[in-house]
Amino acid sequence: MTSHPQHSSGDVDPVSDVANLGLVRPPLVYLGSILVGLLLHVAWPLPLVRHTVSAPIGAGVVLLAVGLFVASVRTFRAAGTPVPGNQPTTTIVSTGPYRFSRNPIYLAFSALQVGIALWVGSLWLLVTLVPALALMSFWVTPREERYLEARFPSEYLPYKASVRRWL
Repeated sequence: MTSHPQHSSGDVDPVSDVANLGLVRPPLVYLGSILVGLLLHVAWPLPLVRHTVSAPIGAGVVLLAVGLFVASVRTFRAAGTPVPGNQPTTTIVSTGPYRFSRNPIYLAFSALQVGIALWVGSLWLLVTLVPALALMSFWVTPREERYLEARFPSEYLPYKASVRRWL
């Protein structure tokens, strides 16, 4: 495990040992969003486009999302850092999918939901993705970025400046 700097003794809040201890866990955010979207789709169907058009495209997007997720997890494991945000990050990963996005796992979760929406032809799944993206963009990723900036300032700040948050 890499050591990390603490705030000065006058600060009340030292650097957290993990990026995300809260109840707002990314997999649960997306799972909840998908489940609510599917429940709304069953209760009040809002078709997206014709199923014959959207289903094959949706299936392809789901496969791409799964591939991105697997590649991202493998890259983390190869670097020796844990994937879950409730475990301490040991290094900044800037290879593989992390060369193009600082959050390829979250991008994969979002693409998965878009793919499912197309596959089942549900506008509700796209509608419920909006609050999930807002929660991820304005709550989860800023918290994780503050953690990484404090823990790895000399590595994370240049990485953050050179790689986009999403795409």
